[in-house]
Amino acid sequence: MNDPMVGYRRWFYVAAVYNLVWGVVVVLAPNYLCGLLRIKPVEPAPILQALGMVVGVYAYGYYLLAKDPVRYSGFIWIGLAGKTFGPVGFLYFALRGDLPWSFGWTLLTNDLIWWPAFWSFALRYARNPS
Repeated sequence: MNDPMVGYRRWFYVAAVYNLVWGVVVVLAPNYLCGLLRIKPVEPAPILQALGMVVGVYAYGYYLLAKDPVRYSGFIWIGLAGKTFGPVGFLYFALRGDLPWSFGWTLLTNDLIWWPAFWSFALRYARNPS
């Protein structure tokens, strides 16, 4: 029997692991990310840690999507909201000069690489979640 969800399940499991790891690293070592991006440490650090917590929480939603994509299909819209409004917010604050442009590198792995699979799933299976 061919499971049409197998590819999506893989993406959602990988997203869950990625978000969990990213969230934990940023919560435990908030300025490690700043070092990687070669930007000055964020002060106060709890602002960055809060971002890490939000990203980490998404991991559970992606895990549920991977486990049962049909049942939890509506969760994809929450994920896509974060993966859309994150870049929009970044652009707004970078254009104002409040965020360094180098912080935008985080958008590639946190948001943009997920768009094709997430939007494909959303438009095929989550238009009318049961």
